[in-house]
Amino acid sequence: MSEIHFIVEEAPEGGYVARAVGVDIVTEADDLPSLHAQVRDAVHCHFDGGKFPDLIRLHITREEVLAA
Repeated sequence: MSEIHFIVEEAPEGGYVARAVGVDIVTEADDLPSLHAQVRDAVHCHFDGGKFPDLIRLHITREEVLAA
């Protein structure tokens, strides 16, 4: 596997939740720099055999509501 993709959403209680696509990995953090570290750690724990993906892609989504 050359890369792994995560969908990142803002958590309702604050912070961020990242879910891997096609792999059972979920992690969360209070801010984006912390999320980067958490995602790397989660990927390394999941692929403990040393065959880590070369790239981790984060697709960050954000919802905003505006008054009309």
